[in-house]
Amino acid sequence: MAEPTAEPFPAEGLPLEEARARVLAALRPDPPLETLPLAACLGRVMAQSVLASEAVPGFRAAILDGYAVADAMPPEPGRRWRVVGRSAAGAPYPQPMGEGEAVRILTGAPLPEGAARVLAQEQVEVQGEVQGEWLLLMEAVGPEPWIRAADEEAAPGQLLVEAGQRLGPADLGRLAGCGVAMLPVAARPRIGLLISGDELVQAGADRGPGEIWESNGTLLEALFARLGYPLTLRLQVADRPERLAAAFDQLAAGCDLVVSTGGVSAGDSDWIRPLLVERGTVAFWKLFLRPGRPFAFGTLAGLPFFGLPGNPVAAAITALQLVLPALQALEGGDAVGLRRLRVRLAAPLRRRPGRPELARARLAFAADGLPLALLEGSQASSRIGSLQGAELLLELPAEAAALEAGTELWAQLLLLPLF
Repeated sequence: MAEPTAEPFPAEGLPLEEARARVLAALRPDPPLETLPLAACLGRVMAQSVLASEAVPGFRAAILDGYAVADAMPPEPGRRWRVVGRSAAGAPYPQPMGEGEAVRILTGAPLPEGAARVLAQEQVEVQGEVQGEWLLLMEAVGPEPWIRAADEEAAPGQLLVEAGQRLGPADLGRLAGCGVAMLPVAARPRIGLLISGDELVQAGADRGPGEIWESNGTLLEALFARLGYPLTLRLQVADRPERLAAAFDQLAAGCDLVVSTGGVSAGDSDWIRPLLVERGTVAFWKLFLRPGRPFAFGTLAGLPFFGLPGNPVAAAITALQLVLPALQALEGGDAVGLRRLRVRLAAPLRRRPGRPELARARLAFAADGLPLALLEGSQASSRIGSLQGAELLLELPAEAAALEAGTELWAQLLLLPLF
């Protein structure tokens, strides 16, 4: 078996920002194109730009319920019009309007040809009881005509979505409103997940001495799914080099990116790194980060490979920091990762200095409305409970030992955008 490659970074590990830059620089995004119906495109990345084929809504429409008239200038109170018909959504008044005529019109309905404004129904009084009744303006009106332009949503040839854009509900709604039914999107990277460990047994099974119920597979599979990247293949293997090697080969054959968890430290049973050297490359190993120091990045049979720590919290956090932006880039989108914001500590914090830390916290708000970070319970990297309800990853500097309440810090937001 080949020896591991030399570590091209300080012994304490690679700083997170440098690690992320190295990962992204090593990727060669070239996702194939898929054409899918709108309903299947939420969260997907556009492979091509889409332009409006025609004006939308395509006709001038009333913004409120009232009466359409041909008066270009705001009429004076006491002005009268003869009511000649009605226009509703899907049932427009079919004739051009003449001077002195009014058409009853409902919100969203097409304006008749010749109409110049809509009078709110609260401003007028209808006199008479049969068709041909008269409309009387009871109060002064302002300059607003209350008409939606024929190209308010989109003009012919206008850019609706651009290549590389990740689609949200508002994008899909606008595209549907512009008559688009199918979209060219980038194929998602196929993710293979390998869980290794002699001590692991499945949830629901009886545990022997020293055994633990396996949780990383479920945690990571659910996390990737929540981020929009369902797994293609998930394997659990004991810490045996021949079994791990066979799993490597199986994952490399059917995936675009391989992620492992466990076995990346330097113990007697940690085989991931030497196997990766044998079947690919190791670009770097170890992060200057808490939690998440044991970490390997390289290639497996030419595919990007991420060796995550074995502790579940460390595995999830390093996946967010390094695997998520890689997936975004491989899909042809921007590698934005998690959004950041400034927060203040809700309570004093004491910690052991030495490495930068991403602490799990809840988002709260002070009386002045400014955001607060509230830390609760143990921050141990083995305790999945510290992830429950977490809304922030609080960025604690390496040198920080004692931080007072009100200290301003950066935090990563663990909430997904809605639109």
